[in-house]
Amino acid sequence: MSTSPAEPARYNLFLRDLLGVMAYGELSAFERLSSDARYSPTLHDRAVLGRLAVIEFQHFELVCAKLAEMGIDAEEAMLPFQPSVDHFHERTRPADWHESLMKAYVIDTVSADFYRSISGYVDAETAGLIELVQAAGDATVVLRDRLKAALADDPRLASRLALWARRLLGEAITQAQRVSVEHAFLGGLTGADEARAGELARALTAELAAAHSRRMSELGLAG
Repeated sequence: MSTSPAEPARYNLFLRDLLGVMAYGELSAFERLSSDARYSPTLHDRAVLGRLAVIEFQHFELVCAKLAEMGIDAEEAMLPFQPSVDHFHERTRPADWHESLMKAYVIDTVSADFYRSISGYVDAETAGLIELVQAAGDATVVLRDRLKAALADDPRLASRLALWARRLLGEAITQAQRVSVEHAFLGGLTGADEARAGELARALTAELAAAHSRRMSELGLAG
């Protein structure tokens, strides 16, 4: 998906919101991974989650630096998104180590898909930042491989984690739709009217669901 940004004033408001929600998402991921490390069955696993948390905080700092470059206070940009993001995490508290791993993996990958789709509409510098922050890297590989190992060790986990992943996807898509509607993301980005923005949102939702289903199949789970 690609297009030229909407008119400058509208686009700049969109960009402030996009970077604000990205920054708070990265900060929340850091907090979540740091907290969930307590479920780790071994010190090695605790260190793995700790390392991933550090990566999320580094991403948070990159987005904040971009906001500062634009003359925008990062806290002010994040505040409108704090209630909905916090509510999402309250609704999806993991019960154990395996659910923590799956949540981290699903949120990491679905968020990356969402922002990479959005990056097709933004200016080159912002697209580069999104790619840097959301690129599939060590974190995604570590989480996927750790989940595969856990499922191989205990196949009985499969049905529970498949259901949990499906719930996480539903909650994540609902969250993305709520934020998009409340802040007129697609309309603000593309200049599209409400009907066209709705079509784009439905297409994006289908893309997110399809990509998630493929990843679950790779884990040997029903998407």
